[in-house]
Amino acid sequence: MLRYADGDLAAFRELYSRHHRGLYRFLAWRSPRRDWVDEVAQESWAALHQARVRYEVTASFRTFLYQIARNRLIDLQRQPQPLQADDDGLEFEGSMPAADALLESRQLNSALHAAIRALPGEQKEALVLQQFSGLSLEEIAALTDAPIETVKSRLRYAMRKLREQFLSGMAAQEEPA
Repeated sequence: MLRYADGDLAAFRELYSRHHRGLYRFLAWRSPRRDWVDEVAQESWAALHQARVRYEVTASFRTFLYQIARNRLIDLQRQPQPLQADDDGLEFEGSMPAADALLESRQLNSALHAAIRALPGEQKEALVLQQFSGLSLEEIAALTDAPIETVKSRLRYAMRKLREQFLSGMAAQEEPA
């Protein structure tokens, strides 16, 4: 980032190459609306470009970038928004066993995503940052401006809630209809 701040465009390409997927995943999990993900990702890179001359090394670059994206997402969430439908439109082709396996996989994946989305915001954020974006406890603490012990608690509560939700869901599936 320091090279990019000095005008090295190849350094920006390297930063983008290393971090665009992780940033996108972070936003996809954190955003309440799909249509915001691309917008916020693009705005984050543009904001990074604007901030490059003021950049100071106070945390990891990833923490700096995710903080830009997180702030923009918070700004969007504060604005009144119209409701939108969220439809996946599942369609299958191929043999029935493969379709059944795919359907079961998608159902499990959908159940996990729903369980994560149902977590309280701070727990969901900590979980996504650690499990899907690969941030350390220290980076999460810096990004969320919370003590490390608080981050650990959020992660512990999030995992407990996910476990409880899946165990209750599995028990409900095993009950006779």
